[in-house]
Amino acid sequence: MSETPSASAAPEPEGPSPRARAVTEKGRSGSTASAGATPEGKAGRPASIPGGPPPSPPVLIDFSPGDPAPIRTATLWAALATGLLSMVLLGEGLAVNLVFVAVPATLAVYFAGRRAGRRPRPWALVWGVGGLALLTVPALRAAEWPSFLAVVTAFAAGSLALHGGRTWPAVLLGPVGVLTSLVTGPAWAWQGLRERMGGDRGRLAPLLRALVVAAVLLFVFGALFAGADAAFADLLGALVPDVSVSDGPWRFLLLALGLFGTLAAARTAAAPARWDRLQVPAGRARGRVEWALPLVGLVGLFAVFNAVQLAVLFGGYDAVLKETGQTYAQYARQGFWQLLMATLLTLVVIVVALRWAPRTRSSDRTLVRGVLGTLCALALVVVASAVRRMDMYVEAYGLTRLRISVLTMELWLGLVIVLIMAAGVWGARWLPRAVAASAGAVVLAFGLVSPDGLIAERNVERYENTGRFDLLYARGLSADAVPALDRLGEPMRSCVLWDIKEELDERRHIPWYATSWGETEARRILDERPPVADASGEPACGELGPEFYR
Repeated sequence: MSETPSASAAPEPEGPSPRARAVTEKGRSGSTASAGATPEGKAGRPASIPGGPPPSPPVLIDFSPGDPAPIRTATLWAALATGLLSMVLLGEGLAVNLVFVAVPATLAVYFAGRRAGRRPRPWALVWGVGGLALLTVPALRAAEWPSFLAVVTAFAAGSLALHGGRTWPAVLLGPVGVLTSLVTGPAWAWQGLRERMGGDRGRLAPLLRALVVAAVLLFVFGALFAGADAAFADLLGALVPDVSVSDGPWRFLLLALGLFGTLAAARTAAAPARWDRLQVPAGRARGRVEWALPLVGLVGLFAVFNAVQLAVLFGGYDAVLKETGQTYAQYARQGFWQLLMATLLTLVVIVVALRWAPRTRSSDRTLVRGVLGTLCALALVVVASAVRRMDMYVEAYGLTRLRISVLTMELWLGLVIVLIMAAGVWGARWLPRAVAASAGAVVLAFGLVSPDGLIAERNVERYENTGRFDLLYARGLSADAVPALDRLGEPMRSCVLWDIKEELDERRHIPWYATSWGETEARRILDERPPVADASGEPACGELGPEFYR
């Protein structure tokens, strides 16, 4: 698996398309005309000479994909296998079956990239391996929200693997190229089929007859062997999903998504869009005073705020709360959201300032690094203050999905600021890909640590220290929270786990390949120690006081 879809994606395409060559020739002719003694006009454009021809218009950049290499037979079979596996395995939910479906899709992309003459590149391997790692989150965690985030991020990583690219347009617009291939990919595959049949549709009949005969033989002998041996029947029942007639439209949709999605990815690997050709024009450089004065004022404001934060940190919160008249929780809640917004706006200010930064002399570059570096360093203190506010907030009210999500986002923004500071020292050529890779790594770590399990563990610890517990919120967590909630004493344990146990019982018919490890572990714990019901057959939640509902 060293050359996955990622491996075939990063390599360079075979050559420019005819339209791209025409544009290149046009650009060369324009640059030749302006390479002589023609005086330069504003923004580097050749000025018109009295009595001479007018200056040529700017050349448009062609970033569209070229003509792909013919599709390989192996690519067609891999795409068909992906569609069939999607239809058979994905109908009951997402777990390890998603990895099974990704394997033939990876092979299809690899075959298409190799046919186009593309070679593996290191960053493509990073995107491909990262995308496959993200697909393991649904196999490990029962909670749907981190799994959905991981799958979406895996799609983005896969698009980067297919297109390659190192600029901001390439990183941000990569998924667009895959979406456009949803139309061109099936047409590309159909053209390959017609070429293999020599334009004669009658040659398709033997293949269809062979598939029908194989299906009949497998069905007949499989039924006979299942009736002859109960163990084989159980094994066959576990491997083959129970597909009813009512599931037909849904299964057909999964087949189409798997087949056409794989063909789109393979078509993109064979001829990716060249987003690196999109050039973002540099902003007009401002004078030192116009550029630096607002930023120096902002740096001063950050410095004063951070000084107050350090004084509060070392002087204690009690004095601040006494002066402001706020409670401990109010002080924490008031500050976090404002500091999160301040971090986001700081990144916007840095991006805009870099666009208009003076860059004529080396002293200008030193000024830019000094001012923006100081602003980034102070912004990191703001991030640390926001994280501390959220920790205070959690101590007072407990941990929730929203709180852990925005806290993770704040930490990632701090990481982005560190990457920007590093780019100011070692250059920004690698920055777009590093920021995208950091986002994927954070999403992967977020899913692997089990957010619901972490929420339950933190709230159980808060209950053990303070005696307060949000029972209603805990009952809505997923099966990932069962190991932590199992530490609670009765009757609270049974009250919290009752709904989770009922949900797991309703999902016992789900096959193993659509069941996550978190759900399996929770079912094992609840089977060993099932929740205890009262005389009416319901959990004894009424015996708990109001302190367990906040």
